[in-house]
Formats: sequence, structure tokens, C-alpha cells
Amino acid sequence: MNFLETAVLIFIGSFLLTYLTIPKIIGVVSYKRLMDAPNERSSHKIQTPSLGGVAFYYTLIIGLFFINSWDTNGEIIHIIPGLTILFIIGLKDDLVVLSPGSKLIAQLVAVSFVVASSGFTIHSLNGFFNIEEIPYYIYFLIAVFIMVTIINSYNLIDGIDGLASIVGIVILIIYTTIFYFTKEYFYALITISLNACLLAFFGYNVSSTKKIFMGDTGSLIVGFVISIMTLKFLALKPSSSAELPFFLENIPLIAISILIVPLFDTARVFAIRIANKKSPFSPDRNHTHHVLIDYWGLSHKQASYLIGGFNIIFVVLFIVLGSTAKNLWLFITLLVSVIILSFIFFRFNYNFTSLKQKILFRRKVKAMKENLKSKTKKDKGNK
Repeated sequence: MNFLETAVLIFIGSFLLTYLTIPKIIGVVSYKRLMDAPNERSSHKIQTPSLGGVAFYYTLIIGLFFINSWDTNGEIIHIIPGLTILFIIGLKDDLVVLSPGSKLIAQLVAVSFVVASSGFTIHSLNGFFNIEEIPYYIYFLIAVFIMVTIINSYNLIDGIDGLASIVGIVILIIYTTIFYFTKEYFYALITISLNACLLAFFGYNVSSTKKIFMGDTGSLIVGFVISIMTLKFLALKPSSSAELPFFLENIPLIAISILIVPLFDTARVFAIRIANKKSPFSPDRNHTHHVLIDYWGLSHKQASYLIGGFNIIFVVLFIVLGSTAKNLWLFITLLVSVIILSFIFFRFNYNFTSLKQKILFRRKVKAMKENLKSKTKKDKGNK
């Protein structure tokens, strides 16, 4: 069976398995009352099931069984332990809230299995800022930092309906294309399988009658897979990346552009929290998607589509620039883009107390306008 036939079958199988079993998960979670209750920071108003990521885990495990023959370097054995650890930690966090420290330790253990594999070792940055050879201990520290950062960044954007799914779908489509061109078919098949899970899940996540959240169970798994793909992308050798439509030395900046949404949002939120003398991990409504909803009045779907569309445009722009510009100019473009985005979003006052007051004030004004309209209509009717 060739790659395209396998890809079609793995996509259909993963989509159907996820799509058909999520209603069963909703039923069990509802029956056992394991619902996600809303609080003052939540974007939802009613109790909602939040274990959609359970379907991601067993679908990926089954998918890995069927694509095992495409793993020519035996790297699958380094992926499954980390995937299982994060599934268990995510499940426990959805049921009994864990401390950030406990989750971080689990993530470090999970990523260590992947980083220990020689297939993910970054030997060189291929001339990026004139960096060639990388000592193994430097690689180990950088790789662990990259993976943990991506996992947590993706976890943090899962705050409104559809956003994590759309961003994940965009990122995974890009990585599928990259690994297809570089003939890393095993990783292309993994991204296809997870993408099918996200597409099937998306319909339920934005539904008004059968809604479910992926929860930490799902976001940690998806973030883990994306971090694996990013590390593999950075570890590509010149012989396998000849077909890529950009300079090899631009790969680190292309990787940042692919992950711009979760990385920018995390950096921005951490900066705001530290500026407000709070822990970087303290919860609030300072995320980009919250700003689009609370300040700009967008719906969940509108905000998710807008952010997803921006992600696509940003990546395409950097791939085009990466095919002609050297890394210095590409870096300057990235830096200018981040500064512009920071200016757009930092110009608001994001202190949580003032934000809450502004939201309540807007609601009161809206209610007063509606009451005034209804009173005016009644007066006209009486006349």
C-alpha cells in the first residue's frame, strides 16, 4: 500500500473513530456528572463535558499501530510513553485540578523520552546566524525547552469554542505538507491522524446541543504531538529537505511562524501577569481570544476563524519570504510583526479587575438601551 492510500485510510478511520465515540464520552461524562463548571473567567455559561481528549489518545494509539510499518527508524517507541504520561496527567487535571508544578514535572518526563531518541537530535542549525555544529548537551536543553514551551502554549490557547481545534488543524496541515515533501511519511501520517481527530471534534466543540471541550486531556496531547513535529522539523538534514520551498537556514524562523499564535499569546499573557506582579501561571482573561471577545465584541466562532486565518496568512508570508530572504531579514520581519501585534493588543488595560468592570459596564449599558427601546415601543403603541 502506497503513502496516499494509507493516508486516506488513516484519515477516514481516525475521523470516524473520533466522531462516533465522542457522543459516548459525552454520555458517560454527563451520567457521572464529571462536567466542567463555569466560573468568573469561563467563556461558557453552563456545565459542559470536558474529556474530548480521551478520543484523541486511543485514536492516536490505534493509528500508530496501523502506521507502524512506516516507522523505519524505530522512533515510535519514544513517542508512546510520553503520549501516555500526558494523557494520564491531562485526565487527572480535568477531574482533579493539579498544580502547575506537578504538570511541569510530568511534561519534563514525557518529553525526555522523545529528546533521548537520536532521530530527533538537532546536530546543526545549517547556518542560521552562522550557527553550525551544536553540542549534545546544548541540544538537550534547547529541545526540552522547545517541547515544554509548545505544550504549555497550546494548552493556554484552549479558552474558547473552536480555537484550539482550528489552530491545531492549521499547524498540522502545514507539518503534513512539510513531512510529505521531505519524505518523512511516518510523521506525515501521524499529523493526518490527529488532524482527523480535530476535525471530528470541532463539530461537537462548536455545537449548541452536543458540546464538549477537549480539556487538558486533549490540549496536552495535541501540544505534545505538535512539539514532536517541531523538533523533527528542526532536526531535518540537508539531504532530506532539498524539496522545501525555503532556505534550510530559515527553518527556525519558519517554525516560529507556524507556531506564532500560541507562542505570541503565551509570551504576551506572561508579560502582562508579571507586570501586574502575579504568577505567570495565574489564570485570567488576558488572552488574545478573550480580548477579541470582550473588547471587540466578536463571537467565539468569529474570534477562532479570525485567529486561524491570521495563522495561515502569517505562515504563507514567511514561507514566501523564506524562499528569497536570508535569515537576518526574515528575523527583522518577524520582530517587526511581533512589535506591531504587541502594540495592537497592549494598548488596552488588561488588569483583570478593570476588565471585569468594563465588561459589566458594557452589559449594563446594553441592557439600558434595550429597556429604553422597549419602553419607546410601548409608548408609541399606547398613542
